[in-house]
Amino acid sequence: MEEDPSCYQDAAKLAAGEGLGAEMQLDDVVGTHPDYNEEEEEQKYFRRKRLGVVKNVLAASLAAMLTYGVYLGLLQMQLILHYDETYREVKYSNMELEDIDRKVLMGINVTPVVALLYTPVLIRFFGTKWTMFLAVGIYALFVSSNYWERYFTLVPSAVAIGVAIVPLWASMGHYITRMAQKYYEYANYKEEHVQEQRQAPRGACSTYVVIFQTIFYACFHLSFVCAQMPMLFFLNNYLYQLNHTLYGVKHCGTLSHGTLPGFNKTVLHSLPRSVNLIIVESVLMAAAFLAMLVVLLLCGSAYRPTEEIDLRSIGWGNIFQLPFKHMRDYRLRHLLPFFIYSGFEVLFVCTGFSLNYGVCALGLEKLAYLLMAYGFSASACSSLALCTLRLRRQCPLLAGAFVHAAILVTLFCWAPEPRHVVQAPLLYSIAVLWGMGSALNKTGISILLGMLYEDKERQDFVFTIYHWWQALAIFTVYLWSGLPMKAKLSIMLLALGLAAGSYLWMERKLAQRVSYRLPRIPRPRHKMKGYRYLEDDDSDETASEGEGASRHEDDDDDDDRHPAEANGGDELPKDEGEGTD
Repeated sequence: MEEDPSCYQDAAKLAAGEGLGAEMQLDDVVGTHPDYNEEEEEQKYFRRKRLGVVKNVLAASLAAMLTYGVYLGLLQMQLILHYDETYREVKYSNMELEDIDRKVLMGINVTPVVALLYTPVLIRFFGTKWTMFLAVGIYALFVSSNYWERYFTLVPSAVAIGVAIVPLWASMGHYITRMAQKYYEYANYKEEHVQEQRQAPRGACSTYVVIFQTIFYACFHLSFVCAQMPMLFFLNNYLYQLNHTLYGVKHCGTLSHGTLPGFNKTVLHSLPRSVNLIIVESVLMAAAFLAMLVVLLLCGSAYRPTEEIDLRSIGWGNIFQLPFKHMRDYRLRHLLPFFIYSGFEVLFVCTGFSLNYGVCALGLEKLAYLLMAYGFSASACSSLALCTLRLRRQCPLLAGAFVHAAILVTLFCWAPEPRHVVQAPLLYSIAVLWGMGSALNKTGISILLGMLYEDKERQDFVFTIYHWWQALAIFTVYLWSGLPMKAKLSIMLLALGLAAGSYLWMERKLAQRVSYRLPRIPRPRHKMKGYRYLEDDDSDETASEGEGASRHEDDDDDDDRHPAEANGGDELPKDEGEGTD
């Protein structure tokens, strides 16, 4: 029987039609949607990334505010309660709380002296975010130790606080600056240098550094307000009035010696119940735990995992040496006096001014209001640092120095009358103005460091040096507590004048294009293997580092010399051949 050839043709056409139908169905499933707009989706993606960066900045700022508000509030309440003679005798009899408090303050102020040796290692080992989390957790540990006040709970936790101070602030400062860099990358994702993961032009991230540091310090300075809540709502109900507490005080202000001599040893007219103390400490503990959760859940990582791992593989010896190598940069050396004065002024307003001027004239019950005026002013005036977007970058630091110099001269010449409450408006005005100067000082220094080192991928070494010198200054203020007030004010005036002069000298050298030295981070000594290292280049390596890799063999070649360019002091020039840190 002869088969019809047309049957084969029909079968072939049917099979082809079925294949075409299947292909069309597959295209419908995995193909491009007809309404899909690639450019619009890309814009949405990077908008979410930018919102994520803003969320990270706000979360870090909130965590810093809660952490320091809880720490300062608890420490202030603890010192006032332990100062009262009746409280010590009734509650703890022969425990020698005064001696314990001295050792607590010593642990907090002395331990950071050695922080330069371990802070870079901690940040490299744990990473930026986890260093922040660890430090905030240590502050929470300090709060928990106050549930059972004994030598072996209070003193070790105070030493732990001292260990955590510099790592917390170094990682916070570095984290905020890194967020500014990431925001620039997400806002300019179409730029060629961003797509090729090359360095951004000099000054490109400055706007975001200014804005993010301003947001951070505006939130952080509110911690001085939050710290007064335990005293405002709890401890003030138990305090004697000023006629009792200041009965033996003869001199205030510039005529005083030490810390408010003659202050009454009994400041509580009735003792707070233990249950009430536990409730207050539990609220503070909840706030500290909330700060930990904010860092853990809301703060994103500063770097990709591969970048953190690559940086750990350069060797602990190199990590240990790099902070000292950064000190070869004359820009950092010229800023050291400002770092030191920054530590002087923040502790002076909390101890010298608030006690020898404020409490001496208005009484201990007004201490909370005085420090709240300082905190609100510092928070609001942090926004003045935004003037850096329009004016020269010298303006915030020099304006803050001028305000503080005027106040220091006023304090040097003024001795308020003890128990004379009519002086309250002047004292509150000084607290507000001091808060303005502090805001310009703190925000201005962080912005300046971010602008000077914005082209470096790692600024943690720079912020470690800054906060280490600040911690040394705070330790010095702790040591000079017994000096006459005139000597303290003279030292601060001298430090402020030296800081302003040294900073102007640095700007002049930059305007004259005097070259500065920057250390490079050495390349990893061995090639890591695994799915994270499938790329040809290390994730923390830039083109300039690849070209200069051969120069990392000895100590002298680890540094690059960069000429500064005269451009009005607002921005520094793009450094040729500079590697990232």
